[in-house]
Amino acid sequence: MESSFYVSQTLENTKVLEKIRKRLPSKLPKFFVKILSICLIFILKFEFKRNRMLHGLMPLYNFNKYFIKIKKKEERRVMWMIPFLICFPLVVAALMFFIRESKIRNIIAYLGAGTIMAVTAIFAFQWFAAGSPLMELYYHTHTIDMIMLGGVWLLMFVITYLSFKYRKHIISLLSIVPTLMITYMELFGPEMAEIAHIRVDKLSMLMCIIIGLIGSLIVIYSVGYMHGYHHLHTEYEDRRNYFFMLLFVFLGAMFGFVLSESLLWIDLFWEMTSVCSFLLIGYTRSKEAIKNSFRALWMNLLGGVGVVVAIIYTGYTTGSLSLHNLVALGTEGNAAAVIPVALLAVAALTKAAQMPFSTWLMGAMVAPTPSSALLHSATMVKAGIYVLFRLAPAMSGTTTGLMISFIGGFTFFAASVMAIAQTDAKKVLAFSTVSNLGLMVACAGVGTAETIWAGVFLMIFHAISKSLLFQNVGATENALHSRDIEDMHGLIFRLPRLGAFMFIGIAGMFLAPFGMLISKWSALKASVDMGNIMLVLFIVYGSATTMFYWTKWMSKIISYTDTEIKVTDITKRDESLSLIVHAVLMILLCLLFPVLSVVYVEPLLTEMFGVATAVLPQGVLFLLIAIVCFIFVAPLMAFRYASTAKVRQLKSYMNGINVGNNKEFIDSMGEKKHLFMTNWYFAHDIGQRKLMRPCAFVTTAVLIVMLCMIIGGAL
Repeated sequence: MESSFYVSQTLENTKVLEKIRKRLPSKLPKFFVKILSICLIFILKFEFKRNRMLHGLMPLYNFNKYFIKIKKKEERRVMWMIPFLICFPLVVAALMFFIRESKIRNIIAYLGAGTIMAVTAIFAFQWFAAGSPLMELYYHTHTIDMIMLGGVWLLMFVITYLSFKYRKHIISLLSIVPTLMITYMELFGPEMAEIAHIRVDKLSMLMCIIIGLIGSLIVIYSVGYMHGYHHLHTEYEDRRNYFFMLLFVFLGAMFGFVLSESLLWIDLFWEMTSVCSFLLIGYTRSKEAIKNSFRALWMNLLGGVGVVVAIIYTGYTTGSLSLHNLVALGTEGNAAAVIPVALLAVAALTKAAQMPFSTWLMGAMVAPTPSSALLHSATMVKAGIYVLFRLAPAMSGTTTGLMISFIGGFTFFAASVMAIAQTDAKKVLAFSTVSNLGLMVACAGVGTAETIWAGVFLMIFHAISKSLLFQNVGATENALHSRDIEDMHGLIFRLPRLGAFMFIGIAGMFLAPFGMLISKWSALKASVDMGNIMLVLFIVYGSATTMFYWTKWMSKIISYTDTEIKVTDITKRDESLSLIVHAVLMILLCLLFPVLSVVYVEPLLTEMFGVATAVLPQGVLFLLIAIVCFIFVAPLMAFRYASTAKVRQLKSYMNGINVGNNKEFIDSMGEKKHLFMTNWYFAHDIGQRKLMRPCAFVTTAVLIVMLCMIIGGAL
């Protein structure tokens, strides 16, 4: 009876849709008709999900036939956008490097970032309007392959030159040897099967949106920030043309990385992101910056070696260099896929800054704030997570999956413990990034639809929250001339706008019902269902320590302070624009969480696993939306009251005679002492110096032992 009711309801809704479309005026623009049709389809799809429509009943009536089918002309429009998104940022990068006039360079930066955002939005809309089809493009690409190979050699020359310049000769071998190996295979290796070199699906489109939107906003923010940065740091050479060039190259490389299906193309864009991060970290050319940049380079090049070995092994054993063919073989349990999947997964750990490779991301904090925001949110570390999500179906229930889930879970817990001991806001953000990436890595290692649901939402919310927080810390540092958390006491009263943005960003990272916390709970539930006790313990204790350091920071910024201390907000308009958009996106994502799950994430899981599992009931998700509203209303009301209320301060008790301002007292020896309050950070007990080496030793041992088991078992 229930099944027949749902089927009749389905047919009734589709009849209504037909009537609506027939009654539309014939002279309406086609563009308007497309938008209206898509909105109606979303309503119907959401209605059926809300009514618990089973996946077995959904195919009884195919809603996708109601999407307006694009013509061949429109298909070509979608196709040209892909090379445009990859190549246009590179063209803008060249212009940025050669233009030395700041005003002209700033205008080009605005136009370039705006164009990337606009084309990304059009690309996503056209693809979505076509019914979110799986697109596999560019089969015959011999000439482009040769250009790609030339790009690999160019990167090798850059790395070799800089390695010899700074006397880091051994590091150059991590680029020279893989380049020679990949060149030999490309020119003299076995003939490979024809494959698509570009693939557009739901996961790659999601990454494109993150890169195009968040990455471009960071570029816009950088224009104002870098002006203030060089005004404050006069000891560093002003090389903003070089800095903006790297930002745009990074965006182009990331678009190429997430859209590539060919492992050879993925290798080139992998190396491009490694070199860009290396050059950005070393931007100031101080001793510390150079040291940290080369650490980032050799760790990521080590991952690149793993990628090249995986490519060669895959090519010689399977005759194909398609990433999805490799994942399909791994999912089927084919022995030929075991070693390359394991090597690619370990390589992704270096990109995602997981232990024992996490120190490169900590060292990246010496770079200007926009580069940190870009590395942590829209690029670099997300590249590693993207690869692991791709490999997730092939890792599910395997030794490789067990290895990756252990490393991710351990990193999540250990990094969150070390974050407690940090007073530098950027270091707290760095450790929290490593920690949250660890949870995403653990979700990928488990490799089920439930954990990937949690991992995808973790990635989305983390990208926005972390970009917002890094940019906010940069703007706050320019105003306070400090990024110490203790100096942010009462920030919401001293710098209300920046304090409010920081509150939103921190709330998004750990408070219920924001997406990060919901995703953590989902990952915990999936781990319990799988019986993975070790991962359950990592998630439970890692979440507890996460709450500890975020609560300390949030309590600092909302604490009442002496309003006589005036601080000037020198945030530029372009910085404010980026911060506002990020804050609005965070709130909208929280409010639209259930809709996004039904409309996009669950179909993404169906595409990956053939089935989508709703981790949280729709009723619970809607209840969480109501809680979101309360979370924002309560602090707003409190802030409004505190800003207008008449406050009468009373003398507080001190270890002596209060001199009258609650800041100083006379001790028993008659000496005036200054009173100050600070959080306890346990720096000597759980700091980076205390725990990083033991943690790196444990994870290195696990990787070596389990890789030997995987390779030995496959051979």
